[in-house]
Amino acid sequence: MCTDSIVGLNIIEAKTKANILAEALPYIRRFSGATMVIKYGGNAMTDPQLKENFAKDVVLLKLVGIHPIIVHGGGPQINQMLRKMGKENHFIQGMRVTDSETMDIVEMVLGGWVNKEITSLLNLHGGHAVGITGRDNHFIKAEKLFITTPENVQQDIGQVGEVKAIDTALIKEVVEHGYIPVVAPIGVGERGEAFNINADVVAGKLAESLEAEKLIMLTNTIGVLDKNNRLLSRLTPNDIKALIADGTLQDGMLPKINGALQAAMHGVHNTHIIDGRVPHALLLEIFTDNGVGTMIFGQEQAE
Repeated sequence: MCTDSIVGLNIIEAKTKANILAEALPYIRRFSGATMVIKYGGNAMTDPQLKENFAKDVVLLKLVGIHPIIVHGGGPQINQMLRKMGKENHFIQGMRVTDSETMDIVEMVLGGWVNKEITSLLNLHGGHAVGITGRDNHFIKAEKLFITTPENVQQDIGQVGEVKAIDTALIKEVVEHGYIPVVAPIGVGERGEAFNINADVVAGKLAESLEAEKLIMLTNTIGVLDKNNRLLSRLTPNDIKALIADGTLQDGMLPKINGALQAAMHGVHNTHIIDGRVPHALLLEIFTDNGVGTMIFGQEQAE
């Protein structure tokens, strides 16, 4: 390839990058000082390159004045550890059945291994991250969750909790001191016992409590899909109700969609479910005109 061709390609590349930065600028201005809760899970947590991209993206958000708060899952890592321990994985309606031994493993994996890995990666790329669980300062109060079966029976699935209340003081203090909170979704009961809480649920409730600008959930699909696997880019509460009724939304997508919907209906300005397998999906959603994935509207927004 001749020198002129190389120079021409470099100019095109430079123009493309300049256009991207110009498109991002209004969003940087708009969201400076805003709080964004990001649920981190799926392939983005296990693929090495995607992990690097995620860490760099979150650090960039912080550098341009946005306050990212990370709530992470860790299902694959928990599954791996349970298998090593000779225990089987059981799920009901997308929720992990959690006996006391499983709870010990969940807390060890989420609060120890996974949380510290994410925190370390953010710090490695220039961020200042602090890892915490809901048991720290007892900031996530939990109560036992019972699953309602199709026969309308309340089923006990062990030390699985739902969020009773969130005290945002600890999170706010961490943010005010310039740090990025990384939250493991473990709650605390009235007697100090640990509860395993679905990370999507925690992310949604935390976004509500903080009155966040955005709740963004990274997942392993391009967004919410219809029965023909086509992307649904915008959903209202009535849309979601119909998709659950006809079985389109089920299993692990249920806590995710419900968490996003509840947040949208209780003050979070925008809620999104996006594909964490796409490199820099966070930046594409926040800083480009088109965005990616599915946006969930609350009732008032839908009307």
